[in-house]
Amino acid sequence: MKNLLILGTGTAGTIIANMLRRRLPREEWAVVAVDRDDAHLYQPGLLRIPFEPSRQRQLTRSRRAQLAPGVDFRLGDVDVIEPASQLVRLTDGRTLQYDYLVIASGTSPRPDQTPGMIGSQWRKSIFDFYTPDGALALARALTDFTHGRLVVHVTDMPIKCPVAPLEFAFLADDWLRKNNRRDSVDLTYVTPLPGAFTKPVASQHLAHMLADRSIATEPDFLVESVDPDAKTLVSFDQRVVPFDLLVTVPLNMGADFVARSGLGDELNHVRVDPHTFVSKVAANIFAVGDAADLPTSKAGSVAHFAAHTFVDNFMSVAHGEPMTASFDGHANCFIESGNGNALLIDFNYSTEPLPGTYPLPGIGPFQLLKETRTNHLGKLAFPWLYWNVLLPGRPLPLPTSMSMAGKASVPTPVAGPQ
Repeated sequence: MKNLLILGTGTAGTIIANMLRRRLPREEWAVVAVDRDDAHLYQPGLLRIPFEPSRQRQLTRSRRAQLAPGVDFRLGDVDVIEPASQLVRLTDGRTLQYDYLVIASGTSPRPDQTPGMIGSQWRKSIFDFYTPDGALALARALTDFTHGRLVVHVTDMPIKCPVAPLEFAFLADDWLRKNNRRDSVDLTYVTPLPGAFTKPVASQHLAHMLADRSIATEPDFLVESVDPDAKTLVSFDQRVVPFDLLVTVPLNMGADFVARSGLGDELNHVRVDPHTFVSKVAANIFAVGDAADLPTSKAGSVAHFAAHTFVDNFMSVAHGEPMTASFDGHANCFIESGNGNALLIDFNYSTEPLPGTYPLPGIGPFQLLKETRTNHLGKLAFPWLYWNVLLPGRPLPLPTSMSMAGKASVPTPVAGPQ
């Protein structure tokens, strides 16, 4: 009996566990999944909580309930991985042997890594929305925020769902307008990037959208500290951005056990081959999803596409054959832009987000790099797909690798809502 051990049952870990449990013979393979709790959080839903706090009740389900029959789910915190002995030690003293190990432990916000971020103003005038508690606290703060300087801030890249802070800025603008407060609030987007996004084509489009909404942008801002008493962000080049209400995306880091095991980079993301997810330390260790140091977005779509590529490759490994599938960094993201509209971007390691239609050429129904009602409805429908299709590992009529079908070869000017 061979043991496949999966550390983490978020998006990538759950998809992989479910797909491989169906494809690996039960008499030959044990599939064991480990996580610290039994609460699977639909993370994209956190974006809506500051504006609609009642949605919080819809975001969490049992991890165990999302796993296919035959997956052995264990509760526990990982202490360290010992690649030489093919052993995982848990903090309570238990040990788990593996023949193959998949690390899918994700990445998490670490506000403690920025001086002053957690201080006298944490959850008073300084908030995050990447955690349920933070999103709910921010909802209460927004209710009382009638005027002043609202700053949306990204500490550093990479972060989970890199478009989420942009979406928050757009939705905050929309919410303030609908509540007749926009004229009394200065809204600023502060980013360590030279533009609004990591990809230049999308960055140009998104910069126009920020400008059209009178959202100021402070680029190339690498925060050194937060001064909670003065209510300012201070950069390493000593620029200062004042705020009355700060909505920040803290530094994102992988699990501490990755560092203790000698498998990670400086942010505890596992160093892997970006096409096969094989660890650079041991050939029988893989990392998929946000836990890996892939040079693409840490997003649910990446976890989904990567998991399907990984499963195909792992079945080759299980049969003693070489891996033939290669992940191209495929990612797509709906970006809520307010007023019942959204745009969609689709890209990979080497190809920029381009205008066009997705997934069908000329038909769509989704429009790329264009604000439409249909894109917004697509994002609203996604939670059902997430729980009922993606997590179970059921097939979607979407290519795992990025397709150029339906895409324009030359970027076109940004268009307004339709």
